[in-house]
Amino acid sequence: MGRRSGAAPVVLSGLVVVAQVVALTVPDARSAIFGLSLLTLDALGVVYSLRAARHRGRVIWRLAAAGRALSLLTTLAFGVDAVIGSAAFWWAGVLCGLGMFGCLAASVLSISVRRMEGRQRWAFAAETYAVFNGAFMVIWFVALHPTLHGAPNIAWVMAIGYPLGNLLLVVAVCAVLLRGGVTRLGDPITTLLGGVLLYAIADTLHASVGARGEQAAESAVVVVSLSLASLVLTVAAMRADAAGAVAGRRPSTPVQSPSWSAYLPFASVAAGNAVLLGGTIIEEHFTLWGGLVLAQSAIIGALLVRQVISLRDSRELAVTDTLTGLANLAGLRAGLERATARHERIAMLVVDLDDFKPVNDRYGHDTGNMVLIEVARTLRAHIRSADTAARVGGDEFVVLLTGVVDRAEATGVAARILAAFATAPVRAGADSIPVRASIGVAVMDGDETPQELQHRADLAMYEAKRSGKHLWKLYEPSMVDRRARDGVLADALEDALHAGELQVLYQPLVDLAAGRPVGAEALVRWRHRQLGPVSPVEFIPVAERTGVITALGLWVLEEACRQVRAWQLRSPGSGIYASVNISPRQLQEPTLVADVLAVLARTGLAATDLVLEITESAIVDEHAAVPALALLRTHGVRIAVDDFGTGYSSLQYLTRLPVDVLKIDRSFVSQLDSTPAGAAVVEAVIRLSQVLGLRTVAEGIETPAQAAELQLLGCTHGQGYLFARPMPAGDLDALMSTAAVRG
Repeated sequence: MGRRSGAAPVVLSGLVVVAQVVALTVPDARSAIFGLSLLTLDALGVVYSLRAARHRGRVIWRLAAAGRALSLLTTLAFGVDAVIGSAAFWWAGVLCGLGMFGCLAASVLSISVRRMEGRQRWAFAAETYAVFNGAFMVIWFVALHPTLHGAPNIAWVMAIGYPLGNLLLVVAVCAVLLRGGVTRLGDPITTLLGGVLLYAIADTLHASVGARGEQAAESAVVVVSLSLASLVLTVAAMRADAAGAVAGRRPSTPVQSPSWSAYLPFASVAAGNAVLLGGTIIEEHFTLWGGLVLAQSAIIGALLVRQVISLRDSRELAVTDTLTGLANLAGLRAGLERATARHERIAMLVVDLDDFKPVNDRYGHDTGNMVLIEVARTLRAHIRSADTAARVGGDEFVVLLTGVVDRAEATGVAARILAAFATAPVRAGADSIPVRASIGVAVMDGDETPQELQHRADLAMYEAKRSGKHLWKLYEPSMVDRRARDGVLADALEDALHAGELQVLYQPLVDLAAGRPVGAEALVRWRHRQLGPVSPVEFIPVAERTGVITALGLWVLEEACRQVRAWQLRSPGSGIYASVNISPRQLQEPTLVADVLAVLARTGLAATDLVLEITESAIVDEHAAVPALALLRTHGVRIAVDDFGTGYSSLQYLTRLPVDVLKIDRSFVSQLDSTPAGAAVVEAVIRLSQVLGLRTVAEGIETPAQAAELQLLGCTHGQGYLFARPMPAGDLDALMSTAAVRG
C-alpha cells in the first residue's frame, strides 16, 4: 500500500506531462485537453484532500478540498457556458471561482505558524504590507489596468475579482512563510504552498491574456502553467495522505523558518519597481518619466542592498554567541538541520569546563570571559569548516562533527582538544590559569534524533567528570544506569551523614625500618540501608559534584582527629598522627583554614600531628591551593601529595608548593621486582623528595620484598595490606599501642 501511494504522484505527473505535450503539439485539441486535465486533477485533489483530512491538519485539508471542489465546478460551469452560452452558468463559474480563492487562502492561513509578540507583530504587518503592494503593482500592470481601460461591464466581476483573488493567495502564502510556516522543503505543506503560489501566478497570466482580448485557453503558457499548478496541489494532498498528514501540526519545539523567507518583502519591492520601470518603457513614457523612475530604482536598489546586508548581519547575530563568536543554541540547531538534510553521519562532543566557577570567583568575570574565549579559539582550531562549535551554556560547549567515519575519528578530536587545553593556559596578570574540561562523545549509530545524540554525549561527559575530570568518555549504554544510580546516591548521601550510615576506617602508616605504626590514614566507607556497601570510588565523585564533600570531609576530619588523639592518650609520648584526605572542592572553600583549626581545637589534637593529603589534580590550580595550604603550614599542619606521579603537571609546581610529604602511588610500588626497570619511577620520586627535603610514603605495599626494596631505595614510611587493611578503630587499638615513641 505504501509503495502504491508513493508511486501515485509520479504516475499522475507523467500522465499530465504527456497530456501537455499533446496539447502543445495539437493546437486544435489544446482547449479540450486543458479542460479535461483540470477536471481530472481537481477531482483527484478533492478525493485526496478529504483523505488527508482524516489525519492531522484537518482544517487545512478540508478547506483545500472545498477549494478544489469549487475549482471543479468552475471549470464545468465555464465549459457548459462555452457550449450553450448560458449567463447562469457563467455566473455560477464566476462565483465558484471567487469562492475557490477564499477557500484556498483560508486553507493556507490555517497552517500552524510561530507566535509573535509586541514589535514582531508590527514588523510582520509591515513585511506583509510590502508584499501586498509589490504583488498589487504586478497584478495592476498585467491584469487590472488593461481591463479598466474599457467601459465598465458585467465581465469586470471576473476580470477584476480573479486577479484580486490571486493577490489574496500570494499574500496568504507569503504571510505563512514570513511566520515560519515552512520548516522543511520536503513537507506536504510546503508542496501545498508552492501549488497555491504557482496557481496564483498562472491564473494572473490567464487574466493578463484575457485582458488583451485573446483566448486564454489557446495560450500554451497559460495551459501548461495552470495544469502544472493544479498538479502540484493534487500531489500535495497525495503526499499528505500517504504521510498521515503530519504536516500542519504545531511543532512541539520552536523551529527556525528558512532564511530565504526573510527576503520576500525585498523581492516584492524589487518586483514592483521592475514593473514600474518596465511599464514606463513599454508605454513609451521613458522620455517623460524615465529619469525619475531610474533614479527611484537606484535609490530603492541601494536601500535594498543595505537592508539585505543588515538582515544578514542580524541573522548572523541571531545564531552567534556574542562573547566567543561560536554558534549559539540556534546556530547549533541550524547546523544539525543542515547535517540531517544531507543525511550525514554525525557525532557530538559535549565540552564542560572543570572548576570554572572558582576562576570567576577568584579573578572576576573578565578573566572568566578570557578563559571562555580561549576555549572557543581552541575548539575552532580543531574542527573543520563543515563542523559546528557552539556555546550552549555559561561554561558548556557542544561540537558537532559531520561526515564522521567511525568512533575513533570523534574521540581523536576530543583527545586533541584536551591536549590543546593542557598546553594553553590563560594568563591573568602574573598568574597562569590552566584550562581543564570534561568531554562526552556520542556518535550516531542508527536512527537517533539529534536530541537523543546530545543526551548521550551529555551522559558521557558526566561519566568523564565522574571518573576524575579532564578526560573524554565515549557513550556506552551502561552510562544511563550509572547516571541514574548517581542520582539516587546524591539524594541519599546528605542524609547518610545524619543516619549513621558512614563509617571511618583507618589504615596504619608504618615506619619501614622499625615495622611499627607512626600514624593512620582515615578512609570513609558507606553502607547504604538499601543498596548495601557503596564504594568510595562511586560516592566520593558524587559528593564532590553535589558539594556534600565539604560537610563529609569535615566530619571525617573531626572523627579522625578525635580517634588519633584517643590513641595518643592511651600511649603517652607516641608519635601517632592523623592523615586525612582533602578534596579539590574543599581547597576552594574560603573557610577551610578556620574549619581545620576549629576541629583541632575541639579534639585537642596538635596541628603537628595532622597531615592533610591532597591529590595532584587539586594542586594543578596552585592559585586556589597555595594560600590555604601555606597558612595551615604556619600553624604546624603538614601537607602530603597523594598518588604522586599519576598526574600530568605537578612537577612544575612542586618547588613552590607548601608540601612536606610525597606519597608514591601503588601502581609504581606494584612494579618493584628487584630490577632497575621496575624500580625506576619509585627511585626517581625518592631522589626528587630527598633533593627537595620531603619525606616519602609508599602506598599499596603487599609483600615483604616490596618493603625491603623500598628501604634500600631510601623510602622511610609506607602502608598497605602487608601491615594492615583499613579497619575500624577498635580493631587497631592493640596495634596502635605499639606505636613508636616520639623522638
